[in-house]
Amino acid sequence: MASGLDDVIAAETTLSDVDGANGILVIRGRSLDDLARTARYEDVLALLLGNFLGKETPLIQSELGVARAAVFTHLAAVDATILALTPIEALRALMARLADGEDKAVALQLIAAPAVFTAGLLRLRQGLQPVAPDAGLGHAADMLRMLTGETPNVAQVRALDTYLVTVSDHGLNASTFAARVVASTRAGLTSAVLAALGALKGPLHGGAPGPVLDMLDAIGEGDNAEAWLGAELAGGGRLMGFGHRIYRVRDPRADALKAALAELKLAGQTPGERLALAEATEVAALKLLRLKKPDRRLETNVEFYTALLLEALGLPREAFTCVFAAGRVGGWVAHAREQIDHGRLIRPQSRYIGPAAA
Repeated sequence: MASGLDDVIAAETTLSDVDGANGILVIRGRSLDDLARTARYEDVLALLLGNFLGKETPLIQSELGVARAAVFTHLAAVDATILALTPIEALRALMARLADGEDKAVALQLIAAPAVFTAGLLRLRQGLQPVAPDAGLGHAADMLRMLTGETPNVAQVRALDTYLVTVSDHGLNASTFAARVVASTRAGLTSAVLAALGALKGPLHGGAPGPVLDMLDAIGEGDNAEAWLGAELAGGGRLMGFGHRIYRVRDPRADALKAALAELKLAGQTPGERLALAEATEVAALKLLRLKKPDRRLETNVEFYTALLLEALGLPREAFTCVFAAGRVGGWVAHAREQIDHGRLIRPQSRYIGPAAA
């Protein structure tokens, strides 16, 4: 049996197709390259959940705005105990307050909640009051406004929309599989999303983008990149933002986010020297990985440019996993609904390799 269930088909889905050999991601028949250039998060929700939420993006935007306003009331429950948690643990605690069920209202609140709770928690941790949602705004625009208290510009909204679209769904990854397992028991969508959040919290899944910035901080200047990265590899360390369990070529999401960063740079929203450092680090890392690990194809993954984009938008690195959840929650809910509608109770077998009975 393959370790980690590699190459085991555990579900059939109409939601997304990850072609790791060729570096292609397709969501409901549309390539990520196309979606990242043209779509907003609500557009992708219409793709993933059109039969459930409704196929019209304006309707989804309106109803999602109402859902943001509804979940905002739960921020009143935040106390010192919740604020002492890490952001992802605090987000999980607040999401556990939401009603469970399998209907549209529950789904909309679950999709709305990570954006509202992440922004509110970050402000409360700074001693500021949460900013109430504006139901008339798009999801990405309102998340940024709730975070800063100011109306974001077009470039910032487009950048966050691109990120949310890019991470919205990605096959049967660990958190999505966890959501499908729980959904198959008919426990409810909230229970399924909470299971997914627990999986996303792990550093091998959703917890890695922040350390990319730690790596860049340590390198400092592009001229130092090759020496620093070489020493890291020689000491048995891992280069953050490179390599992926599925992709054997470049992660297409990395290109989408790099393009979004370039647009932010043109709009004067990200320091050029930071992006230059990242690009020098990427070139050096890929060179060293091909030299030091010729038997493995290790390319730039989604985490590398995620870290830079979210930093440029003013998000602290300790909250990056929460923002990941704000995008991926649409995929979790879609997979959970697909499992409820078309699947069975997930009950795989195990092979016993322990001692024989005495």
